[in-house]
Amino acid sequence: MAKLNQIKAYLDKELKVKKIKDASRNGLQYKFSNKVDKIGFAVDACLSTFEKAAKEKCNLLVVHHGIKWKPQKYVEALTKREQFLKKHKISLYGVHLPLDLHAKYGNNIGLARVLGLKKIKIFGKYHGFSLGYSGSLAKPVEINKLATFLNKELKTKCNVLAFGKKKIKTVGILSGGGESALEEAFNKKMDCFLVGEITWGAYKRAEDYKQTVILAGHYQTETFGVKSLQKVLEEKFKVKTVFIDNIGRN
Repeated sequence: MAKLNQIKAYLDKELKVKKIKDASRNGLQYKFSNKVDKIGFAVDACLSTFEKAAKEKCNLLVVHHGIKWKPQKYVEALTKREQFLKKHKISLYGVHLPLDLHAKYGNNIGLARVLGLKKIKIFGKYHGFSLGYSGSLAKPVEINKLATFLNKELKTKCNVLAFGKKKIKTVGILSGGGESALEEAFNKKMDCFLVGEITWGAYKRAEDYKQTVILAGHYQTETFGVKSLQKVLEEKFKVKTVFIDNIGRN
């Protein structure tokens, strides 16, 4: 059995949650007990995740998308979620941008590792700091083959916008809704921009730029961080853990 205050202190320090500006209220969002028997890890804090966590007898959830934001929206949904957590005594730790950008446990470095990128550099500026990474593949790959590889590795179904290069060597990565890095990918002449999802406006800009883009799914590109933390906390605190897969669609 682990103690919640020790887990919180470790995550706060390791992920630098107080130092990174974010709309998410990162850190421990709800606490119901200091005793932790089992930790669930998930991308999204929502009722379907909570229901699975309750069935797994988790008393702590660590998620990428928490339920407390600045400013707070969708109060009705928040109320229902709070009531469920309280009823089942499940504490909640949410960590958003600090987990996207973490150089060891983050979502974006996870994607870079899956692709085996070399010459990795920071990439994807967002509110004054970079969240993602760019680099080079070991050898040029046809865009459709790269998408097929990602489909298998991420358990997703990529949408390929082959507006530019058809053979890919350099890749810029920003997980989730990372369209803010589209112009950076274009300006840095990336053969491919890998992102979770983009809006219609960004789609049309990519078309104008003749920038090849792979849309690999918001959810699927953001499982790396919580899965990495699962391994770390299980080993460090000798506690039972489970990854809670929630939908897993684009």
